[in-house]
Amino acid sequence: MTKKERAAEVERLLTAEYPDAECQLIYTTPLELLIATRLSAQCTDKRVNMVTPALFERFRTVDDFAEADPSEVADYIKSCGLYKTKAADIVNMCIAIRDRFDGRVPDSLEQLVTLPGVGRKTANLIMGDVYGQPAVVTDTHVIRISNLLGLCDTRDPVKVEMQLRKLLDPARSNDFCHRVVLHGRAVCTARSPRCEGCVLNKICPNGIKSLAKRPKA
Repeated sequence: MTKKERAAEVERLLTAEYPDAECQLIYTTPLELLIATRLSAQCTDKRVNMVTPALFERFRTVDDFAEADPSEVADYIKSCGLYKTKAADIVNMCIAIRDRFDGRVPDSLEQLVTLPGVGRKTANLIMGDVYGQPAVVTDTHVIRISNLLGLCDTRDPVKVEMQLRKLLDPARSNDFCHRVVLHGRAVCTARSPRCEGCVLNKICPNGIKSLAKRPKA
């Protein structure tokens, strides 16, 4: 089985297992998703979703955030960690959106990564979830599981993105990443992957090896 064939089979199996592939961050506008994604760095989606309702009630628009005192934004997001840096990035990215993009979240990856605090992971998420463009979001689950599956041979997020782009159907690549994240949280966890109950265990090199080592009943 080639890497491309394995990727297609992984996509098929995960689609059956997780038919609803969607971002776990709660948002109603492109700006809210952009800010929530910035907050999710080194923080769980669950925690971000607990913080953002009050934040988005206080600051409703790009202008609201652009004119905000970063210290006030920080007060709303303290539990997300790295809150001072994140607050400064949020304010500065909104200033950039207001001044350089007419108040609209950019719709190209090249423009998105020019915003303060926005890297390729965040930019890909916006491109895929908001603008419906081919995207590969290389979060920690995607990087780890893609390596376990033998689809990638690096931990570098950009290299993983480029390797997966060669293997995945562009129309389904964004959903593929969402499903891998769901699988990484539910089954293929970093600390104790449950290979025996994994739908990928017959095509995953790591799973095959792990199950072969276990004593037979």
